[in-house]
Amino acid sequence: MIQPEEQLQTLHEIRNIMDRSTRFHSLSGLSGIFVGLIALTGVGAVQWYLTIHGQRYAELYSSDVSSGTYRFIALAAVAVFGLAAGSVLYFTRLKASKAHQPVWTSQARRLLVNFCLPLAVGGAFCGILLYHNIGYLVASSMLIFYGLALVNASRYTFADLRSLGLCELALGLASGFMVGYGLLAWALGFGVLHVLYGSMLYYKYEKKHD
Repeated sequence: MIQPEEQLQTLHEIRNIMDRSTRFHSLSGLSGIFVGLIALTGVGAVQWYLTIHGQRYAELYSSDVSSGTYRFIALAAVAVFGLAAGSVLYFTRLKASKAHQPVWTSQARRLLVNFCLPLAVGGAFCGILLYHNIGYLVASSMLIFYGLALVNASRYTFADLRSLGLCELALGLASGFMVGYGLLAWALGFGVLHVLYGSMLYYKYEKKHD
């Protein structure tokens, strides 16, 4: 006769198998840490540029800001995005390689689609805001749509990602009421929260296997 403990163990194993078949577990906590550090570096570079040119972040929404300032911010944003995406890909491949698992699986494709869809809509919405000269809401909108992307993607990877998404959403909504602190909100949302989340994810799921 099967003991209750054995039944619970069997159910636990079945649940783990089903979880592995529907969720992408090669996402590395180290990538979150590096994304956060890269974002903080980008924010620091923008702040340095504004400082040496005698400008403040709140002044970016006025008509007196030079086109060179906007070009620098755009280049910094592109550089941060490219380096962040590269670090995620590198550490994901590294973790999958250690576990002898493929990276480009059906779970990975579902994760990517469900993450990128809200992000793409958010990018288009920010473009609309800029088109109508409502740039002071771009920082808040980016954090809000990024949070939605994380919450949406959490169904296909670690459930902990949902908590990060909710924090990004809350920060984005709060920054919508304090538009002069958009750069600080970016530093907290894309930088500090990523470092904290990545560290938690690494020590919770990866450290014990290293």
